[in-house]
Amino acid sequence: MFQRPTHVLLSLILAVATTTYAADPMPAPAPPVIGAKSYLVIDAQTGHEIASLNPDTALAPASLTKLMTTYVVFSALEQGQIRLEDEVTVSEKAWRTEGSRMFIEVGSRVSIEDLLIGMIVQSGNDASVALAEHIAGTESVFAELMNQNATKLGMLSSHFLNATGLPAEGHMTTARDLATLARAIIAEFPDYYDWHAVREFTYNGIKQDNRNSLLWRDDSVDGLKTGHTEDAGYCLVASAKRDDMRIVSVVMGTSSTKARTEGSQALINYGFRFFETRLLFEAGQEISTARIWKSANESTRLGVLEDLYITVRRGTYDKLESTLDVPAIIEAPVAAGQPVAQLKVRLGEEELLNATLSALDDNPIGSIWQRARDSVTLWFE
Repeated sequence: MFQRPTHVLLSLILAVATTTYAADPMPAPAPPVIGAKSYLVIDAQTGHEIASLNPDTALAPASLTKLMTTYVVFSALEQGQIRLEDEVTVSEKAWRTEGSRMFIEVGSRVSIEDLLIGMIVQSGNDASVALAEHIAGTESVFAELMNQNATKLGMLSSHFLNATGLPAEGHMTTARDLATLARAIIAEFPDYYDWHAVREFTYNGIKQDNRNSLLWRDDSVDGLKTGHTEDAGYCLVASAKRDDMRIVSVVMGTSSTKARTEGSQALINYGFRFFETRLLFEAGQEISTARIWKSANESTRLGVLEDLYITVRRGTYDKLESTLDVPAIIEAPVAAGQPVAQLKVRLGEEELLNATLSALDDNPIGSIWQRARDSVTLWFE
């Protein structure tokens, strides 16, 4: 007996591709060798991994921890739990916190905005503790919020015990988790992200420079955070945007400020030189159509609900190929936004992208006549 296929594979020519068939371009060269325990370079839009070294090795993050502290504070601002103009009374614990400081005074009242800038630009441990205590009552309870947000973001190899990154047994994260966190900060909080590019901040009459020296040597760099302890070494999470492409670089465990800066610069340059990110399809753009049986509509438009980007080696974009996996029979009702098919994009034998295509139209159940007609037609299919 003939068995009807459950899915149909269709070749789909990308609207942006050409029909040239030149020889395959040379592969990208190996990434630069830098003296780090771990690093990861990704495209911020797509998350595509450009280069890596031990990206899933759990390491002490030092002040890179403050990226998660920042994320929690930004979230509280967005949710209306706190306001930038709110004033925080500085506790003795915050004032006494060792390490880098913005030099707030015990008992003084400091705005959330100043504390945030002091933490981001000056890497103030005192500011971090003051913010943590204001939001959660104690730093330990705030650390629970940090871990809850890490889980929400998929940072499954991270565990935070404090808001500062001061050494604590079991306080760990990975380059991959930090890249995930950096992407979230950039995407979710564009109104606050610009503070990461501030080069200097003066508080209590004391001016301090941002420790991210890439801000001075590369105009495309606009964040994010440095870190250093004896255990962690010298670390840097950097982000740079050139034209329409943004790269995030995470470097952990180098031997000096020079090594983390030059290593990060080399990785960022490598990413921009040998890779590119393109918009494949806009949200709501018709990519294909699918037959809808027993519906008031004979077919529905298929597309993506959000802009779809892809990161590829430079010189390979015109060689992308794609297939569309569509169920052989789709019956009404099918609502707008309902997943219908899978779009797969390949470069040679390598699958680069697997995206869901959704119906762009509502497809309600058809009339009795339409359903009867399609039932008969399907019987003979």
